[in-house]
Amino acid sequence: MKVLLTIFFLCFFQTLFAQEVKWQGPAIDFSRGKLKVSENQRFLVFEDGTPFFYLADTGWELFHRLTKSETEKYLENRREKGFTVIQAVILAELDGLNTPNMEGEKPLINNDPTKINEKYFQHVDWVIKKAEEKGIFIGLLPTWGDKVDKQWGVGPVIFNTENAEKYGEIVGARYKDFKNIIWINGGDRQGGGNNLPVWNSLARGIKKVDKNHLMTFHPMGGNSSSKWFHNEDWLDFNMMQTGHGERSYAAYKKLMTPDYNLKPIKPTFDGEPRYEDHPHDWKPDILGWFDDVDVRQAIYWNLFSGGFGHTYGCHAIWQMLAPGREPVGFARNSWEAGLDLPGAWDVIHARKLIESRPFNDRIPFQQIIKNEYVPETDFIVATRGKDYVMIYIPTGYGASIDLNLCGWTKAKGWWYNCKSGEATEIGEMETNQVKTFTTKSGGRGNDWVLVLDNSEKGFAAPGTVVHK
Repeated sequence: MKVLLTIFFLCFFQTLFAQEVKWQGPAIDFSRGKLKVSENQRFLVFEDGTPFFYLADTGWELFHRLTKSETEKYLENRREKGFTVIQAVILAELDGLNTPNMEGEKPLINNDPTKINEKYFQHVDWVIKKAEEKGIFIGLLPTWGDKVDKQWGVGPVIFNTENAEKYGEIVGARYKDFKNIIWINGGDRQGGGNNLPVWNSLARGIKKVDKNHLMTFHPMGGNSSSKWFHNEDWLDFNMMQTGHGERSYAAYKKLMTPDYNLKPIKPTFDGEPRYEDHPHDWKPDILGWFDDVDVRQAIYWNLFSGGFGHTYGCHAIWQMLAPGREPVGFARNSWEAGLDLPGAWDVIHARKLIESRPFNDRIPFQQIIKNEYVPETDFIVATRGKDYVMIYIPTGYGASIDLNLCGWTKAKGWWYNCKSGEATEIGEMETNQVKTFTTKSGGRGNDWVLVLDNSEKGFAAPGTVVHK
């Protein structure tokens, strides 16, 4: 009996805690108008000037492998966790041309990109509208990259420069008046060589008829869209893929820093980092699996290094793995089992932290950290706005901070728990000093954000978001 009661109370408090962290209401408010690039060219905002926090999930196979009821379940789960974007593909990766969707429909007639199957696209329409009801954008990929450049995919290759532009016109015209579209060209492929004119044609076709929505490009791992398309008029912001083989900060030094310093300035972010429950470098027996700790490190390293937003991913969810389906890349468990993994809950705390301070003047601020050496796996990274500084400490290393660089006489300090979203006040301090801050607990999985506010501003506790 005691064991049963213990289990009951554990379940009760777990459920109670989960209810406390759920996002209330739609993920975002579409009445604020269309998305555009901010005046400083670093962020995305709505037409009325409201900042937009891009927090995505990779639901690549959403249109292809889920029924309507499953789609409803998935989107509602992501709304509860504060996701604002779902990245999904019309012509899906996993034999998306020749294996029908869950309603028995294939997307094209005779695999001709200029002849779409209306019934398949009606289902795509339905999913996008359902996401809109929940305040969620769809990061819409017209096709996965294997239809342009097969390589390791199923294919077949069906696109050339002529039909890519025509297909772009078709999907552009279809979705130009939808409120919740962000176009994502590409699909896990390089953009150069023979691919370049095809991707440009597809983008040109969409933009020819759709003047309402922003567009980026999803590259293959270890690359950014900037490598091929930074100076293209159709590319409104850059997307990088740090991928699934890196457990240190090195990927952000390789991709984020160069992107951030490019001219002309364009917003940039990590659109595909390490997935939760994905084998590290596809070697589970040797290197193990990425977990919630890896998820949190990726999101804070990305955001504090200059990313305007972030994409989460779960290995079973991107492929919508279910009984009877062949796992891709050693995936385990089902998409439904993956919905409530710890890392998926943790991302809401990052969103609330960023939105609790003015964030469209936020810049990388690594110079405030004065540690002589920090391992790449434990890398401490900092960002600042005009009246606050945030420092991510992933494993409890003491952070030596030059408070003189804050620019205010007094700072009010807080510890922000990345796992729970709880803020603990440190108190006020003079800023004419270099001070070492040590987290409450150390080691892998004990990651914290040190928040330093200008005392004169009277900010509420970090993570306190007022819904307007």
